[in-house]
Amino acid sequence: MTETSREAIRRHYGEPSPRAVNKQLARLDAHARAFIALSPFLVIASADAAGRGDATPRGDAPGFVAAPDDATLVIPDRPGNRRVDTMLNVAENPQVGLLFLVPGIDEMLRVNGRARLTTDPALLAPLAVAGRAPVAGLIVAVEEVFFHCGKAAMRAQLWAPEARVERARFPTLGCILADQIAGEDAAEAERAIEESYRTRLY
Repeated sequence: MTETSREAIRRHYGEPSPRAVNKQLARLDAHARAFIALSPFLVIASADAAGRGDATPRGDAPGFVAAPDDATLVIPDRPGNRRVDTMLNVAENPQVGLLFLVPGIDEMLRVNGRARLTTDPALLAPLAVAGRAPVAGLIVAVEEVFFHCGKAAMRAQLWAPEARVERARFPTLGCILADQIAGEDAAEAERAIEESYRTRLY
């Protein structure tokens, strides 16, 4: 296939099944809310005004994303590296895509909508951990919700214990940064990373 218009792509793949179309909802239902309450991890896809895309992980205890109603999600933003790629993108383009995962369940939940940044203490205080509220949060106005089948996770054996990679098979982040950044010392980078993991999760 050399042509990449929407029409050419649809001709190549054919039409989705009625079930694949009809499963899409405009709001969170009881199943979506229950899945979010079980989820300790999600990926946020966003793009800037020029269309440059980014995907960022978010993780915490199961249910860390609040769903105050069927049309709204509140995602806490914990301390990080201050790149704030998602926040900068949302400032220019509010459209985001969320992918929620639950360990042990192959199916995933996709939520698309419009996001905005909040630093409102009243909204963030209920999301505190160990007495520390998040530095900010994303409020997502839900527009599309649907469950994604488990084929990708099954192909990847994502939750299979025997598929886990031994940590020693891949270099530490400190070693990687030392290879990628001129003048960076691996041991010093490793100490800084470990300190961050130990003292700045919240």
